[in-house]
Amino acid sequence: MYKSMRVKSSRKNDMVDITDKVVNFINESPVSEGLLVINVLHTTAAVTINENADPDVKKDIYKELSKIIPAHDNYKHIEGNADAHIKTSLVGTNETIIIKNNRLKLGSWQGIFLCDFDGPRTRTVILKIISD
Repeated sequence: MYKSMRVKSSRKNDMVDITDKVVNFINESPVSEGLLVINVLHTTAAVTINENADPDVKKDIYKELSKIIPAHDNYKHIEGNADAHIKTSLVGTNETIIIKNNRLKLGSWQGIFLCDFDGPRTRTVILKIISD
């Protein structure tokens, strides 16, 4: 089963919680056991799994990434978003999650986030279920 979905960010650096959209996709699927692959089709956006209970976690992630990879650091890339490309490479553009009994195997506090490092934009996220 396959789905393409559009996700809008609202800021240059934004973590958009897509957990509910992904869970809805799993609930609509006839697959009860397998893997879900999530892939972001952009070079300045990523996907990650992290805590979704405390919004300060998202702020801390961006704060620390910005310390390591500042917005302006004499980069050669002329578009002015080299930091976004580097952050995307570090965070990654895909995640794989186990599906068991038609449910995602996420921890109690875990959520799935689209990380936009060069927003605000509309991003494409691909979901693919691989059945056991």
